[in-house]
This record gives sequence, C-alpha cells and structure tokens, in this order.
Amino acid sequence: MTATIPFRDPGFGVYIHWPFCLSKCPYCDFNSHVRQHPVDEERFLAAFRTELAHRASLTPGRTVDSIFFGGGTPSLMKPATVAGLIQSVADHWTISPQAEITLEANPTSVEAERFRGYRDAGVNRVSLGVQALNDADLKMLGRLHSVQEAMNALSIASSTFDRFTFDLIYARPGQSAWAWKAELEEALHRAGEHLSLYQLTIEPDTMFEKLFESGRLAMPDPDLSRALWDVTQEVTQKAGLPAYEVSNHARPGAESRHNLIYWRYGDYAGVGPGAHGRLTTPFGRMAQSTERHPEMWLTVVETEGNGLVENSPLSSGEQADEFLLMGLRLAEGIDPVRFEAIAGRPLDDYRIATLIEDGMIEKTEDGHLRVTTEGFPVLDSVVADLAA
Repeated sequence: MTATIPFRDPGFGVYIHWPFCLSKCPYCDFNSHVRQHPVDEERFLAAFRTELAHRASLTPGRTVDSIFFGGGTPSLMKPATVAGLIQSVADHWTISPQAEITLEANPTSVEAERFRGYRDAGVNRVSLGVQALNDADLKMLGRLHSVQEAMNALSIASSTFDRFTFDLIYARPGQSAWAWKAELEEALHRAGEHLSLYQLTIEPDTMFEKLFESGRLAMPDPDLSRALWDVTQEVTQKAGLPAYEVSNHARPGAESRHNLIYWRYGDYAGVGPGAHGRLTTPFGRMAQSTERHPEMWLTVVETEGNGLVENSPLSSGEQADEFLLMGLRLAEGIDPVRFEAIAGRPLDDYRIATLIEDGMIEKTEDGHLRVTTEGFPVLDSVVADLAA
C-alpha cells in the first residue's frame, strides 16, 4: 500500500522546443541552430503532434497547467503553427482554463500583427530576450537587436498580452556595480510584474568559452560578482519584485507558473529537438530527453513515432537529489516531509543544524527549509551538503 504524501500537486506542464534562431549567440549553450533556408513548419508541426501523442500515451488523463514554447526562437514560428501545437496539446490532454501559455521571443522577430496572431492562437504570456539596455553590450553579447527595438518590442508585448516578462544578463565584462544598478532601475520602469536576471556564466562549447580561455574575455572577479548580486537583490526588493527563485523576480502571484512546475518537482512533457522531460508513468518517474539535431529528430520521429534518446527510470536517490537541486532554488524552499517521501529517508538533522548555524539555510514557520540570502550565492555547495 502506497502512503499518501501530504503535499500539493506541483502541476503538469508541456515544454515545446523550437530549435531555430536567426544567429547563434556567443554565450548560449542551448540547443539552437541557424538555417539558411526556410524551415518546413508543416513537417515539423506534424512531428511535434506525433511526439505529443506519444507523451500523452504515457500520461493519460492529466490536466495541463502550463505550456511553454522555448528555444531557439519560437517567435520565428508562424502563428498558425503555434495554434496547431496548442490544439494538439488540447487533443491529448485537458488544458486548464487557468493555464499559462508562454512563448519566448527575441525583439528582432516581434511584430504587432504576429503577436496578435499568437494571442489569438492561445498564448497569454510572452518572455522577451532583451539581455541588455545598451547597444554596445548587446553587440558584445551577439544580439541582433538594438535597445530601441527592444523598447518597441516591450511596448507591443505589454499592449497585446496581460502578462509579459523579459530577461537581462548581468556580470558582463567591464560592468560596474553602479552601472548595473542604473540599468536595472531603468529596466524596472519597463517591467510589468516579472523580470528574469541572469549572471553571465562561461558555458562549455561556446564562443565565449574560447574567448575566455584565450584571455580575450575578462569576467568579473568574485568580489565584484557578489556586489552585482547584492545590488540585484536590493534594487528588485525595493521595487516590489523580490526574488522568488535564484534568477527570477516577481510581484506576489505573478511568478512563472511553468517554471514553478520544474522547481517544485512536478511532471512535464518535453517535446522537440533536445527537449527534456520528467514524467511519472506506470514504470516509475522517467527522465526523458530527445535527439538534439533538428533534422535527425525529425527523421527519428517520423520513423519511430518519438524522438526520445533517453527514457530511464529514476531511482529514489536520484529523485531526491533532483528535488533538492530544484526546490532549494526557490525562496519558499522545500518541504522535508516531501523529501522523505521521495527519498525514503529523512534529511540529516546534523547537517541541517550546521547549515542553519552557518547562516546558509533557515526554517520557515510552515516547516520548510529555505536558503538564506547569504546561502544563495553558494547554492550548489548548500545543496551538495544537504544531499550527502
């Protein structure tokens, strides 16, 4: 007999990966590809439909709380393609009336008519990749848009959708704390109720990694990185958009519902080239990933009925580690009772006490464990200590 786990369902999401971009940014390690010829959207749409049917066969009867179009640049898709994908999700599952349906967009591909088409297709939230508010840094980051194009895109997004958000990258080469503070304050005047703020990191197999290793790209030292982090927390908190996750800030109630499914360790189906998923099936909780190369993925789906290259059951220990890694990113923290239900063992009281004494974590009134402001900059070490 399976014991009842006393926690709320984190929800069920669908992630759809559109892998194509106009250009490859030098810092980006996402599965994105540039094509010189038009993409056959009808053929890709048919393959996405096949993949969605496959995932639905593993998770029948679920209600979809969120759909997220990521990439790549999903705003390069025709609105009709987006509408077809949303309809395909509805054909296989029930979409909640309150479902959040997000589409990522780059300012270079934002047009008022196209955005109205996405809205009519069912999209109710957009996420814009602005990344910087000065043209010199946009050029350094490999972005194709200008600050003015970004501002125009934000204006179109805010007038078309009730919910919108945008991203900025900080800790850029040569960026000072005072310059970032000024840029962030300007961004907050443009923001709605959500803002994503990411520290620039050097990712493997990127152009920035080659530049960094050759000494042609200088990154902030640890002290400056910490100062930039502190500025980020202070300015957003004062503006009423505190961090609800390491890199995400929102007014209460305006958090990204799709990403909360990830961080609260819910189920999500991932379809498209290079997509990942976590699904609870009759065979256990499965870790899934798909073929990364777009045309290879297309061929595999058309011949095999799905693009999975990984579909492996996760052990209780692996699930527990993932639960900590995801959940401790959140300001709300994690429920130790749920950890024990997943892991089959409780967290170590001595390690908890030590981390509390060191000021890295704290207990909330409802019994959750959460990382402190001091702990977030060394989050990986905190997670590793608790998981040991």
